[in-house]
Amino acid sequence: MTQTPHRSIAAKRTQISIQIPDHREWYSKTPEITHQNKRLLPGYQNTEESSQALLLTPGEMREIWVQVENGSEEALESSVVIRGDFPKEWYTYNSENSYIIPANEKSRLSLTFQVAKDFFENENALDTQQSLKLNYEGEIYIYLGGRTEPVRYQHFYIFVRPKSSYLSLLPEIYHRSDFINRLLMIFEQGFDPSRQNLDHLWAYLNPLTAPKAFLPFLAKWVAWEMNPRWDDKQQRRLIKNAVELYRWRGSKRGLRLYIHLFTGLPLDEDLPEVEKSICIEECFDTGFVLGKANFNSHPRLGGGKPFYFRVTLHVEDGSQVDENLVREVIEEAKPAFCSYDLYIVNC
Repeated sequence: MTQTPHRSIAAKRTQISIQIPDHREWYSKTPEITHQNKRLLPGYQNTEESSQALLLTPGEMREIWVQVENGSEEALESSVVIRGDFPKEWYTYNSENSYIIPANEKSRLSLTFQVAKDFFENENALDTQQSLKLNYEGEIYIYLGGRTEPVRYQHFYIFVRPKSSYLSLLPEIYHRSDFINRLLMIFEQGFDPSRQNLDHLWAYLNPLTAPKAFLPFLAKWVAWEMNPRWDDKQQRRLIKNAVELYRWRGSKRGLRLYIHLFTGLPLDEDLPEVEKSICIEECFDTGFVLGKANFNSHPRLGGGKPFYFRVTLHVEDGSQVDENLVREVIEEAKPAFCSYDLYIVNC
C-alpha cells in the first residue's frame, strides 16, 4: 500500500490512499532504472515509497486502487488522471474517473491494467528495426473540489515481462536476472505446446472434446462409418456410443438409443411406451387367417404385417427433426427383413 503525503490545506479532512502491487524488486533487475524517486512533483519529499513498480504479464490483470474518504460535511468532487508513456488501452476505470463523494463517506476506484496476450508475438514485437520497449513510467494525479493542482500524486513504473515456469527449476541466484527469465521463455514457448498435448491427451481420445480433424481417426477405432450429412454434434455422440449401439443392434432398445443420439430426443425410460418421445410399437397381429380362425370373436380382415413396427416421434417442433435422415437411421439399425412406418407428431 502507498500513502504519499498530500499538501492541500483544503483537503485536510480528506483521507486519500493509493494501493499499488509492490514489485520494486524489479528495480535491481532493470539497469536503465537508475533511481526509483526520480519523478517527483515540486515540494514532495524523496521517500522510499515515492515510486512503485507494477509487473504486468501479458494476458493477466493487475489493479491499482484509489480510495478517497470525504470527512467534511459537504459533498466533494474527485477526479483521477493517469499519464504515462504506455498506451491508453492498457488501463480502464471500473467507473467514471470523475465522481461525487457524499459527505462523510468514502469511495474506492479501481484502475485495471492489462497487456494484450500476444504482446511478445504481435507485429510490433517482431519489428527488427527497433528494440521492444518493456519498461514504462506513469503518474496518478488526484484532484479534489475542481482545483487545478493535484492533492495527491504517485509515480510508478510498469515492467512488462513474460512469465516462465521454468525459472522455478533453477537455483535462486538465477531468479535475479531478468535476461534469464526472458531467455527461458523462448524455450518454454517452443516446448510447451507438446507438453500441453501430453497433459491433455485424454481430451483427444474423447469424441466429445477432440478436435474436429481428429474425429475420423476415433471413428476408425470403433469401426464407425461417418456420414457427411450428419452435423458435428451428431457425429461426436454416435462415435462415443458406437460400441453400445453394436451391442444392441437390431433390437428395440438399440433403435431407440440410435434415434436418441441422433435427434437428441429424451429416452423417457420411466414412461409407458405410448407416452415416450421415441415410441416404438411392435405389431404382432396375425391378420386374415384361414383354418383355425374364429370369426365369432374379434374378426379381422387384413391389418397384420409380419415383422412390422411403428416409430412415432413426439416433438415440440416438427422442423427440429429431418424425416429423411431419421429414416436413414432406422434403415441402418433395423433388421433387414423388418418393415416399419414413421410418424412425427407435434406435441
